[in-house]
Amino acid sequence: MSEILVLVEHVEGQVKKVTLELLTLARKLGAPSAVWAGPGYTAEAQARLAEHGAEKVYVADSADIADHVVAPKAELLAQLATEKSAAAVLVAATAEAKEIAARLAIKLDAGILTDVVGIQDGMVAEHSIFGGGVNVRARVTKGLPIIAVRPNSTPVEAAAGAGAEERVSVAVSDAAKAVRVVERVKEEKGARPELTEAAIVVSGGRGVGSAENFSIIEKLADSLGAAVGASRAATDAGWYPHQFQVGQTGKTVSPQLYIAAGISGAIQHRAGMQTAKTIVAINKDPEAPIFELADFGVVGDLHQVVPQLTEEIAKRK
Repeated sequence: MSEILVLVEHVEGQVKKVTLELLTLARKLGAPSAVWAGPGYTAEAQARLAEHGAEKVYVADSADIADHVVAPKAELLAQLATEKSAAAVLVAATAEAKEIAARLAIKLDAGILTDVVGIQDGMVAEHSIFGGGVNVRARVTKGLPIIAVRPNSTPVEAAAGAGAEERVSVAVSDAAKAVRVVERVKEEKGARPELTEAAIVVSGGRGVGSAENFSIIEKLADSLGAAVGASRAATDAGWYPHQFQVGQTGKTVSPQLYIAAGISGAIQHRAGMQTAKTIVAINKDPEAPIFELADFGVVGDLHQVVPQLTEEIAKRK
């Protein structure tokens, strides 16, 4: 079978969940080959990739790759795609990976598909667009398919692969070294999962009413082991940090469960969460557009409903 290259997303040597989703998809298309770019590679990482189907693990841990933003990673993928005659390249639909994919498409004179939520036989990609109002199927018609897949759009399925390690050296061009990373600031993270990778997301909107009231959203999220999100209205009002905004101009999430509390359901917000497997809406306005999208709806004041829900969850633990 032809190789399907999968760019590994990793932080401090830990393989991110979206990579396991990509490997699950890649197994249906060909022989998955994981591509590790940058330092941090360990035997544990290799074992995790093999556990989820990686037949090969290409390791390029040169400092040049990590020290020069995204361009060296695009050159690495271009080199491997050519040398191995890959059938496709899969990356996560994150801001960085989509830029890598775009650069790769130019280098290979190939087609690119972004924000994909599924891949069928024949490399036919599925998209959910216009706030979930339209489902589209698309296929690359020129060159190697380069596909950026939205995190949490594919259930992870473990299936053992050989995980054969192969060291790769790449001669990074002077052009790729034009911009250098001079400093990294480590973001302090709490106990909650990362928003775009969380299986459960609890989001608050204008109906929350204030920054102080977001504590009830956080308590519900913590009771479920969920990430916290917010609508644009809430972040613009300064009630919650902008990095937690869900929507067209924020982050795109696709969890197993999405709880929208006090969110009207404007098209801008729906574009960032409409691929969630199950959507629960809590809103005192029975005519709120969010109910058109929701699988389950509660018409009521979130300041009463959410605390009661949190209490019931606590009783069942």
